[in-house]
Amino acid sequence: MLKNSNDKTAGEAYWCVVSGSDIWLVNDTLPFGGEHELVLPREKAIQIGSFEGFPVLWLNDADIDNDLELTSLRECLQFPEALFLLMSKAVQFGHMSQTQRFCPQCGGRNHLNLNQLAMQCSDCRTLHYPRIFPCIIVAVRKQNQILLAQHPRHKAGMYTVIAGFLEVGETLEQCVAREVREETGIEVCDIEYFGSQPWAFPSSMMMGFIASYRSGVVKPDYRELSDARWFDIDQLPPIAPKGTIARQLIDSIVLEKEQS
Repeated sequence: MLKNSNDKTAGEAYWCVVSGSDIWLVNDTLPFGGEHELVLPREKAIQIGSFEGFPVLWLNDADIDNDLELTSLRECLQFPEALFLLMSKAVQFGHMSQTQRFCPQCGGRNHLNLNQLAMQCSDCRTLHYPRIFPCIIVAVRKQNQILLAQHPRHKAGMYTVIAGFLEVGETLEQCVAREVREETGIEVCDIEYFGSQPWAFPSSMMMGFIASYRSGVVKPDYRELSDARWFDIDQLPPIAPKGTIARQLIDSIVLEKEQS
């Protein structure tokens, strides 16, 4: 149960203890309480925001003595969006602190700069901020259908929309067209921005688009996909879970078609 700010007492906080893209949960909720109650080192924790009037603190699993059972952040999509985004931020800061230990400019040892929440080289003093990888994700519509794909990693036959990483020298719109073409053989038009979602697996920013079918026949790239096909909006397969921008895109197309 999430705590109400009226219950606030000194030292109580939400604790994001992370390792990779995993986070510590207690009874399927983010741990809340004081450092002594939870046996956590407050002196090593860093506040990354607040939720319902309480601090949200970040700790790396490596900085505590207890063996904690961690859960994938993917299992937390049902959390309130504001809290989920703070949990994602903790995961991304944890990833930064573990993967940017050495300065790429001079090779010196980096340490965490608390004022900037960035890694700073002890020798040349260069600041290295969290790396964010820009990705597009796009729902493609065609009359009363939507283009969906299945990846080998997807469980229980789940289908989702097309996604991919932005390349150097490429606009977001060019990336949308290229990824759809490369993965499915389809050409798109009328590319429109939809919204975005930080995606801490490990440090992506998903930028969502909706596009219309222009031409082509679906030919899945089986190096990337298990399947890709057009689905009628009233006969969808298992799709991406609630809380993901992929699901928001799919729901938007379905609503648009139902109202047309």
